[in-house]
Amino acid sequence: MKFRKFFYLLVLSFYITNLYSQQPEVEMENVIVTANQSSQQQKESGRNVITIKGETFRSLPVNSIDELLRYLPGIEVQMRGPQGAQSDIVIRGGTFQQVLVIIDGVKLNDPLTGHFNSYSPIHPSEIERIEILKGSASAIYGSEAVGGVINIITKTFADKKEKRKKQLTGRIVGGQYQLLNADAAFNYTKNNTTFSGGFASNNANGPELRGTDGFFHLTTANIAISQQLNKDWTINFRTAADFRKFNAQNFYTSFASDTANEKVNTWWNHLNLKKKTAKGSFNFDIAYKKLRDQYWFRPTSIPNDNKSNLFTSQLFYSGTINTQHSFTTGLQTHRKSIRSNDRGNHTLWHGALYGILRHKFGAGFYLNESVRLDWDESYGLVLVPQVNAAWSSSKFGIRASAGKSFRDADFTERYNNYGKSLVTGGSIGNPDLDTEQSWNVEAGIDYNAGNGFKIGSTIFYRDHNDLIDWTPTPYADMPRKENLSPTGSYALAKNVETVKTTGLEIDLMYNKKINDNADLFVTTGFTWLQSKNNSPTPSFYISSHAKYLLNFAAAYRFQAFSISVSGIYKERMTQKANPINAEITPSYFVFNTKAGWQLLKKGGKLIVQADNVFDKQYSDLLGSKMPGRWLSAGIEIALQP
Repeated sequence: MKFRKFFYLLVLSFYITNLYSQQPEVEMENVIVTANQSSQQQKESGRNVITIKGETFRSLPVNSIDELLRYLPGIEVQMRGPQGAQSDIVIRGGTFQQVLVIIDGVKLNDPLTGHFNSYSPIHPSEIERIEILKGSASAIYGSEAVGGVINIITKTFADKKEKRKKQLTGRIVGGQYQLLNADAAFNYTKNNTTFSGGFASNNANGPELRGTDGFFHLTTANIAISQQLNKDWTINFRTAADFRKFNAQNFYTSFASDTANEKVNTWWNHLNLKKKTAKGSFNFDIAYKKLRDQYWFRPTSIPNDNKSNLFTSQLFYSGTINTQHSFTTGLQTHRKSIRSNDRGNHTLWHGALYGILRHKFGAGFYLNESVRLDWDESYGLVLVPQVNAAWSSSKFGIRASAGKSFRDADFTERYNNYGKSLVTGGSIGNPDLDTEQSWNVEAGIDYNAGNGFKIGSTIFYRDHNDLIDWTPTPYADMPRKENLSPTGSYALAKNVETVKTTGLEIDLMYNKKINDNADLFVTTGFTWLQSKNNSPTPSFYISSHAKYLLNFAAAYRFQAFSISVSGIYKERMTQKANPINAEITPSYFVFNTKAGWQLLKKGGKLIVQADNVFDKQYSDLLGSKMPGRWLSAGIEIALQP
């Protein structure tokens, strides 16, 4: 029955794409992606990969990286707060922990919780491109690459550097609720050295909430250097800091007494060494992430104080065997630790070996095989295989993929409320959790008409086992009772469910320079999802993802004038919390717009922006009320001597 449904969706996918194919035959564009750990044309990868240039951030009505992702095809960003305060990234109906975020090939996901995965310590001007790989990629990247991968590639670390000698950009914006956003960035290149840095800060008192207001103070700063030592060796280094303090009312509870605020400070360091060889290249990375999260349930309460560390080292080699065959092989280690008055003190070591083979056969046929062996102190060994296949003609591409994915529990799921002397109610961690594991299949077709136009459609199916969720559990059944009250009401983290998800994605992108005075960018995506589980009561996380999702963004420039829009429409199951009279909005449409006028040929640009133009009242997550209409205006400066 599942195979028949999968086949029908595949036929529908081919039909929808063919509607757009009645144009003269042209060559497919050579879009380069790194979905298989080495640069290759997108049509060779066998995967649904969306690539967007970093410069798009400045063009669209968005205020943070997570807001940019929100309007890209097939990405559901469940917002807790505006302008980067906190968001959960969902791809293909997975949970927020099932999306892996990497920066320049290194894992960013924090071992404390997946709620921090959207915190990217990179100034937007430093982003060369963002690649969104939809679907399983655990055979390459390991745990958490279940629903997809967000791959942020920076200009300083990119293999091909931009030909820019000096550049300085700045922006200042003010608006309602005492909004004051400012940022500045620079780039300087001389001979074989590139030096860059940036500072960005979003601040507002925010709209009034129950007993508090929706304030946020979000600041990111980073400095990076790239030095080409000789024709074969290059060294790159980045250090970054990210400071966030924001209202967190009902981010994690549905209590009426919740007037929480939260502070999350992150320090990120990454050293990369590259060496070219006659037939490939070595990459060596060392990265260290230090995070401190302080959460006050009430302003007068003692905060949960969590300090997590993530140390990563990895070495991989990508090489060519001949003109038809290439490979990547590598090894990786992680050391994850936490020091917490709430979750206790814990350390875990992790290691992995992986290999990837890539083949180019005649008549436009491509094959990629991957296998990865992971070992972890908590769950032992996991073997993860994957195979991707693709065929392309001058304008069409057909692709298919099948493989395994997995996710191990984070420190919150394992040890929440372990460090407190007495817990009278709430969520309790479970150190005996098994890994989530799933099998994934997908198939799709792409049509590329050239001239910047591309449309693709994909159908997929995921069979996910041992989903981790918080389950109401009586005191008598709790495996650990040392700090629990016999009269308390608790939810225990358990491997509780098997979830089967079927979906259809349609993605469209158009990027065209019309002439020297005008250009147009358009992207839109439609996603349909159906998730079924083996429980009469749907999981909180599964029931909260959208069943129907439409997101879009567009930007048009003509001479000195520019205008852009972004928007999202979603439908999903409703959830209610009576104590705070709140619900997850079952369907809503949010529309934003931005207009700009270039005051000088080189220099200032006046901008005016309206977020949530139609003043829609909605909540992406239970109790986390999002702002209505928000107006702002400011000026941007770009200098390039």
